[in-house]
Amino acid sequence: MRKVCVVITARPSYSRIKTALTAIKQHPELELQLVVGASALLDRYGSAVNYMEKDGFQIAARVYMVLEGENLTAMAKTTGLGLMELATVFDNLKPDVVITVADRFETLATAVAASYMNIPVAHVQGGEVTGSIDEKVRHAVTKLSDLHLVSTEKAAERVIRMGENPDSVHVTGCPSIDIAAAVLADPELDFDPFERYYGVGAEVSLKDGYIVVMQHPVTTEYDRAHQQVNETLLAIADLKLPVLWFWPNIDAGSDGTSKAIRQFRELQKPKHVHFFKNMAPTDFLRLIVNSRCLVGNSSVGIREGSYLGVPVVNIGSRQAGRERGHNVIDVPYSCTEISAAIQQQIEHGRYTPDPIYGNGTAGLKIAELLATVPLTIEKRLTY
Repeated sequence: MRKVCVVITARPSYSRIKTALTAIKQHPELELQLVVGASALLDRYGSAVNYMEKDGFQIAARVYMVLEGENLTAMAKTTGLGLMELATVFDNLKPDVVITVADRFETLATAVAASYMNIPVAHVQGGEVTGSIDEKVRHAVTKLSDLHLVSTEKAAERVIRMGENPDSVHVTGCPSIDIAAAVLADPELDFDPFERYYGVGAEVSLKDGYIVVMQHPVTTEYDRAHQQVNETLLAIADLKLPVLWFWPNIDAGSDGTSKAIRQFRELQKPKHVHFFKNMAPTDFLRLIVNSRCLVGNSSVGIREGSYLGVPVVNIGSRQAGRERGHNVIDVPYSCTEISAAIQQQIEHGRYTPDPIYGNGTAGLKIAELLATVPLTIEKRLTY
């Protein structure tokens, strides 16, 4: 039986891998070792670990590795702390393969620690193109990985062009689309988000529609985070629809983004805006699919949004280059252009679902590959 160690270090990573966790847990030839670390453990970022335990996953290890500061130095040092702590965890658990997800800076710590310990690394969501430091991290993790579980055909082509053995590259789709597929089959908003998740701000009525905002700092532009999110705040200030706004992630610049949001909340005292930290993946996507528009720079708009057919206004450079559907309008950090795009998307309404990132079977495919493919740390590169 293969021991599969999955490392989750941030709230979005859980939705990106949840169905694969379930499939690994249920597979007769696999043993799941779930390691949770970094911001996924912290209350200020939504305590994603609580949702994992509520979903029935047993946590094999917790890794406290976040250095306070939300700046570039804190990101680098957090990565270093993660590298040291994860090495100890892997030494204790002795997994046969380590899975690392996507492109966050903590993902790099996971891949380096496992690689230096001669543990095969499986990378989910490699080969994609985006802006920010994520681009460098993603491709660095690709070169450290031995098994590539990519979301799209174009991503597979990029990984192979980077010199990776084609036999190690498998197009599985993205596990987050598995959740989106289940939600799209039964899209009713069957819970009260204020009753279940509290949050802060006005408790608005959702019966006539609402928009969702999720805007993170861009690490390569972190010193402009306050200014950038202010443009979005100005754009939503005069909206007639209710706004449900989700708190930013832990990346450098998060402090500037959070400060701007708090200032807006305290000074403007908006009656149509409510703020949340986090939600369970299925609840979050139910909220998204029933919204009139998703605004910000989260990959949710690009990935799950395309499958759900949700109108999206994507702001700035954070998702630059990522494959996207017709549901996305790209705008710069401009209050005027953001406002115009929101109105355009609200008037357009739902789009035809586009399965760019998968068809809803990724979790099962990933588990089966982990159970059957040869696992080796000896790369056969194709330069």
